[in-house]
Amino acid sequence: MAGRFNTFSTMAVVAAALAVLVSGVAAKVNVKIDADKTFDFKSAQTWAWNPSGPGEVKMARSPDDDPEVARKHVEPIIVDAVNTEIGRRGLKAAASQPDLVLTYYLLLSIDAATQTVGQFLPGTTAWALPPFAPATQSMTMMNQGSLVLDLASKGTVVWRGVAQARISMDADDKKRESLIREGVRELLQKYPPKK
Repeated sequence: MAGRFNTFSTMAVVAAALAVLVSGVAAKVNVKIDADKTFDFKSAQTWAWNPSGPGEVKMARSPDDDPEVARKHVEPIIVDAVNTEIGRRGLKAAASQPDLVLTYYLLLSIDAATQTVGQFLPGTTAWALPPFAPATQSMTMMNQGSLVLDLASKGTVVWRGVAQARISMDADDKKRESLIREGVRELLQKYPPKK
């Protein structure tokens, strides 16, 4: 398991995570956890944020996206939510030499789905339907995001949680903050992993 985590590049995390933070009008957070089955989570008593920074924001929505602006907006929310929830999991903050180091990744993109006239018909005129050119009859665009929390021990990721959701383009900042906090809460409720 540890070897598998070591092969994760940032792009692999992005690709894996962009498949999940999704719902429609009532946004819902989907959670997925992966853990190193050989790691003794009972021995881990302390934690700290990654010394090089709590995390990163990756965006793939438009050429005008600025991940740094998004990071300044969401990082305080993520840090506060993690600091609140992780203590409930039995881990104590450590000033130095933590058992676990936490890093977050927030991955933002747009999810689009379309349907065209006739897309579900077989490629035959056996039903006596005249052939027609496909035309888009339905199109849905949603903001999509994934929050990844990695816990590492001695430089190796031993626990990874991914919370994913879709949210309407016109959702307000309060709704977005609520989704982030819900994602952090649901992820850390699954720490430590059950054997």
